[in-house]
Amino acid sequence: MIDNNLIAKHLYTQIAELITKARESVARHVNQTMLYSYYEIGRMIVEDEQKGEERAEYGKRVLQALSDQLTQKFGKGFSVSNLEQMRMFFLVYSKSQTLSGKFQSADNEEVQAIKTLPDFQLSWSHYLKLMRIDDPQERKFYEIESFSNNWSLREMQRQYDSALYQRLVLSRDKERVKDLSIKGQLLQRPEDTVKDPYILEFLGLPENSFYSESDIEQRLINKLEHFLLELGKGFAFIGRQVRFTFNEKHFRVDLVFYNRILKSFVLIDLKIGEISHQDIGQMQMYVNYYDRFVKLPEENKTIGIVLCRDKDETLVEITLPENNTQIFASLYKTVLPSKEELKQLIENKNQ
Repeated sequence: MIDNNLIAKHLYTQIAELITKARESVARHVNQTMLYSYYEIGRMIVEDEQKGEERAEYGKRVLQALSDQLTQKFGKGFSVSNLEQMRMFFLVYSKSQTLSGKFQSADNEEVQAIKTLPDFQLSWSHYLKLMRIDDPQERKFYEIESFSNNWSLREMQRQYDSALYQRLVLSRDKERVKDLSIKGQLLQRPEDTVKDPYILEFLGLPENSFYSESDIEQRLINKLEHFLLELGKGFAFIGRQVRFTFNEKHFRVDLVFYNRILKSFVLIDLKIGEISHQDIGQMQMYVNYYDRFVKLPEENKTIGIVLCRDKDETLVEITLPENNTQIFASLYKTVLPSKEELKQLIENKNQ
């Protein structure tokens, strides 16, 4: 007997998926059209300014008059400050990498534009933030990562405030730093997953307050979505206090994750004080156990990260084997560091 309800449900699923994709496509097209329009308005303003002799005063008068006329015809959205933002939008992105664009001609035929246009994929709100980043390489990095990870404006702002770009710079040589502004963050090696420091400001813990390792672990679990964002691409949570046993002795890993891009388990141990060689040795044992008894043959070697409040770089370097690619020691901070602090960290690391 034919189940009409089942057939209807299957048909509904297919149609609903089609409508959702169509709406998403329309929204993207509308967004891009709006951004191209803002870019072109900015270009027209800049080109008109270049014809004026007293540019600063000329620009103010023209923009005010232009704002009044556009607002009268089209309504909100064309204040002087908004027009100035469109002007800046053109100035910033006319210098970036471009590609060919298409426009509608006067008779509604789609024609290939003579000019080349940047490929705008984010929202206007994203670009308003990105335009305020002076370093073009840093700006491009956040643009690439926002698109590839589908970051909301709030998520992008948080990553910028926590200086993600500068923290990734700490662990890369000059050539790989260049890749950040061309390809974004690529996970090709275990060390590509590691940041130093990790920023855990979302836990709400004052920098100098007393708390236990179990306290910070519980708060990380409570804010798991935020922690996954801080960890980066491809991470999936496996468990906390994950126990394993051999020779009738029990051991527990604080936090266990899996990175689907690297196809590796990632073990994290939390230390509230300065890291010791015993902490590193313990993580080495955890990693060895997972490599020998947990990971599948087709999976890559396990990565171990010891998160600590303080560390002696020399002690870490001497304790770890040469050419180490599995065990890492990283600082964590419970408040957002200043740009000066991060700059100092970079300088110390490069000495």
